Amino acid sequence: MPYEKLDLSSPKPVLSWANHALAAQETQMAKNVASLPFVFKHVALMPDVHLGKGSLVGSVIATKDAILPAAVGVDIGCFTGDTLVPLVDGKSYTIEALASSQREIIVYSCTQTGRIVAAKATAKLTRRNQLLLKVVLDNSQEIKCTPDHQFMLRDGSYLEARDLKPGTSLMPFYSQTDQDGYTLIQQPYSGRWQKADGIISASDIPASDIPGSELLESQLLGKVPSFPGYRTVIDHHNVDPAEHPSSNLVGGANHKVVNIIPLQERQDVYCLTVPEYHNFALTAGVFVHNCGMSAIKTPFVAEQLEGKLKKIRLEIEAAIPVGFNENKDIEKPVVNWQGWRDFKELHPGVQRLDGKSMKQLGSLGGGNHFIELCLDTDNQVWLMLHSGSRHIGNQLAKCHINTAKELAKLAHTNLPDRDLAYFVAGTPEFAAYWRDLQWAQNYARYNRDIMMARFKRIVEKHLVGGKSFKPLLSVNCHHNYAEKEMHFSEEVYVTRKGAVRARTDDYGIIPGSMGAKSFIVKGKGNHDSYCSCAHGAGRLMSRSKAKKQFTVDDLVEQTKGVECRKDKDVIDEIPGAYKPIDQVMANQSDLVEVVATLKQVVCVKG
Repeated sequence: MPYEKLDLSSPKPVLSWANHALAAQETQMAKNVASLPFVFKHVALMPDVHLGKGSLVGSVIATKDAILPAAVGVDIGCFTGDTLVPLVDGKSYTIEALASSQREIIVYSCTQTGRIVAAKATAKLTRRNQLLLKVVLDNSQEIKCTPDHQFMLRDGSYLEARDLKPGTSLMPFYSQTDQDGYTLIQQPYSGRWQKADGIISASDIPASDIPGSELLESQLLGKVPSFPGYRTVIDHHNVDPAEHPSSNLVGGANHKVVNIIPLQERQDVYCLTVPEYHNFALTAGVFVHNCGMSAIKTPFVAEQLEGKLKKIRLEIEAAIPVGFNENKDIEKPVVNWQGWRDFKELHPGVQRLDGKSMKQLGSLGGGNHFIELCLDTDNQVWLMLHSGSRHIGNQLAKCHINTAKELAKLAHTNLPDRDLAYFVAGTPEFAAYWRDLQWAQNYARYNRDIMMARFKRIVEKHLVGGKSFKPLLSVNCHHNYAEKEMHFSEEVYVTRKGAVRARTDDYGIIPGSMGAKSFIVKGKGNHDSYCSCAHGAGRLMSRSKAKKQFTVDDLVEQTKGVECRKDKDVIDEIPGAYKPIDQVMANQSDLVEVVATLKQVVCVKG
């Protein structure tokens, strides 16, 4: 559905995909935001828009040289065109050449257990004329990228390039060529060297999935020698491999960061999309992220769940704390998260929360957060969850919002709403806020990773006796965040409050209520929406109103067929309190395309 330009007397227009009139309070809130002097071009409202604090939930706000501390989050950065990416044919190619080929490729990715695998990927130009920094490694390799690109750390978590420090240990990608010309890869989890073709299996990457890959098919079937001599599809389309050393293992280097150097130059930048693992190796010898909510598609089908739903729900509730609860025992991956070393640099107002933050890493929270076991229209089983940065993220936001309000008061800034207090780029307060929101969003992402790993183990236990499965597709997206992006040929700060980024081919998750459908989507890159879409169904009424209007009997009726809690403490999450998700999806047909339609059979709420 195309947007509607709202009839508001505001300096900047408001474009709405809601397909309904806004209530008086909502209209005033939209007008307040559109009246701020630093708002760029227009404000975009997504189909699920509803009342929030200061600004509407479901709003996308682009600004120049200022930012509202009501949003928390990060985007995924990118690399200069000459960055080398190794493919499983034993050769490296510039990322610009890979993007120009417009072909699917096979790269090296690293799983959560530290195992290197082969994965399908595509490359594309992502941003133009971007500021850069240079990451220097102890193997003398240099990587030029945007400051926000995430590097995989040795513990499997991620840190943005600008937050790396000398001595930071990155997940290593060691490769070398043996005396017979075969490419060898060292597995990080074991230290064992392995022939590169040994990480590919016909079941993981069928040759039929890669156009023109007759040689790949032969290699998988053992009909021809593998490396050297095997050539991927990229070679079939006149893309020359780049010259690079036969080994990136230099002098016992451990792939630690030596230096981070801000650059004055600007370049167009590129990245890969790796739908399954969301990371890929660079020839320089490290793994990087490829680009909320998290979802994975499993190889299981509905029949395998028969008679097991209640047991699975109860075990999820036992393994993952919900509401205000926290973990009693702290597992090793939580203790080893490298984000803890930067905790002392956060706002002084949260320094007492270090212990609580550690215990809450790997917990769900309350409200609209959930863990769901779903089925798609082909009866395939999906795992999906929604959570954030827990108490520490909430407290960081409050600290910075209060600082912004105090600054506005001291400066006698005239604001239509005190909750629209802002920070100006270039000030110490802006820098402190930006640093803390990056940390909080990394915490949120790792929180989801910890929970998803536990959720996955529970499903594996009940469906295949504990045997680990390989996800067929993984999606992870934020829906409350701010980042620098290029829109309408200008660099702006984009704040997505209750919205998901939907650039061309971005994967996203749009969940309905606890009794309705959810959707896995791909973005269409609509620039009028600042390449954004809805993050869910959106509330029709407040939580207090829902508790007054609905009963437990209503909840039981509206969640038929879903194994979930059906008591008074979750009435505020009843499906009737949310907008119809089918209408929300119809209103954004110009923003996203549907990849999969899901219906939950198990739902765990906080």
